[in-house]
Amino acid sequence: MVLDRKVREEARKFALKNAIDYGKADVGAVLSKVLAADPELRESVNEVGALVKEVVQEVNRMSEASVQKEFDSHAGEFEKREREKQERSAKPKMELEGAVVGRFATRFAPEPNGYMQLGHAKMAWLGREFASIYKGTLALYFDDTNPEKEKQEYVDSFKKDVEWLGIKVDREYYASDHVAQLYVYAGRLIDDGHAYVCTCDAEKMKRLRFEGEGCEHRKHSKEKSAELWKKMLEGGFKDGEAVLRIRLDMKSENTTLRDPVIFRIVDHEHYRQGRRYRVWPTYDFNTPIVDSIEGITDATRTKEYELREELYYKVLDLLKLRKPRMRVIARLEVKDNITSKRKTNELINEGLLEGYDDPRLITIAGLRRRGIQPGAVKSFVLRFGMSKTNSWVGMDMLLAENRLVIDDISRRLFLVQEPVEVRITGAPKGLKNVKLNLHPSKDLGQREASVSDTLLISGSDAKTLNAGSIFRLKDLFNVRVSKAGKEGIAAEYAGNESVDAPKFQWVDAKKRVRCELMLIGPLLVGEKFNEKSLIRVEAYAEEFVNSLEKDEIVQFERVGFYKLDDVKHKTFIAL
Repeated sequence: MVLDRKVREEARKFALKNAIDYGKADVGAVLSKVLAADPELRESVNEVGALVKEVVQEVNRMSEASVQKEFDSHAGEFEKREREKQERSAKPKMELEGAVVGRFATRFAPEPNGYMQLGHAKMAWLGREFASIYKGTLALYFDDTNPEKEKQEYVDSFKKDVEWLGIKVDREYYASDHVAQLYVYAGRLIDDGHAYVCTCDAEKMKRLRFEGEGCEHRKHSKEKSAELWKKMLEGGFKDGEAVLRIRLDMKSENTTLRDPVIFRIVDHEHYRQGRRYRVWPTYDFNTPIVDSIEGITDATRTKEYELREELYYKVLDLLKLRKPRMRVIARLEVKDNITSKRKTNELINEGLLEGYDDPRLITIAGLRRRGIQPGAVKSFVLRFGMSKTNSWVGMDMLLAENRLVIDDISRRLFLVQEPVEVRITGAPKGLKNVKLNLHPSKDLGQREASVSDTLLISGSDAKTLNAGSIFRLKDLFNVRVSKAGKEGIAAEYAGNESVDAPKFQWVDAKKRVRCELMLIGPLLVGEKFNEKSLIRVEAYAEEFVNSLEKDEIVQFERVGFYKLDDVKHKTFIAL
């Protein structure tokens, strides 16, 4: 008997949840949940299965309203289970082999040639977490040695986004501030016979590197290379006419070691240095040196740079500089979205995206505009830890994290779509306003809603009604339909006692507020732009929406969470 009662109680909760999620409870789904909750029940699976079947049949005979009402008493338990599940999956092993407590310094190293995205947030949050774990520091390091693509606008946006995310940065520095010092290190490599100036055209250089063959410049003496290097620095070559290459191994199976370019001429004004320099270091040269001289002990970069790790250490070995510990992790890729700056700019220029803060994008600016919270971003990106396995995830995972953050703080309101008028007779005299709770379980206060003899309900709800149907206007009273047709619904007041009937949201027809809902879908379908990635829908909300402030998040009951994007036009973005 005890077993029967225990199984029935568990099965009923899971059956109610299953019915709400899918319209009807499924025996197999409920049974798997019951067995997962208590694996010992597998020894009596036949008996348990029979009990589960009985419970599922009972739940499936209940009305939708009754299922919802009974489930509400268990909702908190399911929310707790979901949070615990998210916490378990979001706590990867946060250890770095070789890292030393109290002697730890890392950096978040974006190139300021675009806006911060989720992938950047992953690197930044990992850096912050490890700096805290190992009682060290996190630096914001701008890798800005490509004057053609970098802008102060992007620097400012990164700093703003890092601050918004709540990531504490201990210091800030720039690769471009080290260029003069990098010239000295380049000269040292030339003097030691480890670097030479090459004037081959780009196509020839590419072919020779592919074939593993050196060009004639590789044989130049140290003196000749020093002379040509001086000429580069003094403006004797035009943009693209000469580069400085490090002499390594043209036969190496790791092609990054086949005499890579470490300086090139870029005759373009730099956002920070102006025209001070025209010979600029490459990422492969400035990164290891700047890491070393800035005191970085532990650095991380994404998997596409894995083959360049050997080059990173070669540069430091040749210059006899201290070597940080370098680690490689997987990139964070979001399904049906884009990270390419070129593609994003194309879509913006074509008018298909509003800008880098378009709520369909995974830029931090876009996520912030959509209503994604900093805490949700942190939980989302840290769940992947230091894994080297490529992470292709859907936006639904981030949205689920966000709902956990906003659920307790978002006020609840009524909204109807494709409205149908309900003209009511016999309602209590003098009823012009009612006070409604702004949250079902949290003390967020109340709002006042007006009540007239004509209310609006959603068209999808109206389609379920016929003459004689009884339904409840949520938190108001019951009504009985006397006539339903294209012109609307005529109904009579049917008391205020609890009834087993559907509950519908409603809005006073005389005080309705027109709203626009922005529904967000996948940005891409395959490789193509999804023309339906943003759909605008008209809806009507209760008068309380006029008191909302820009960027406030609310939940329109039975519709979803929305963020107010435009106060004047009452435009809400779906979450």
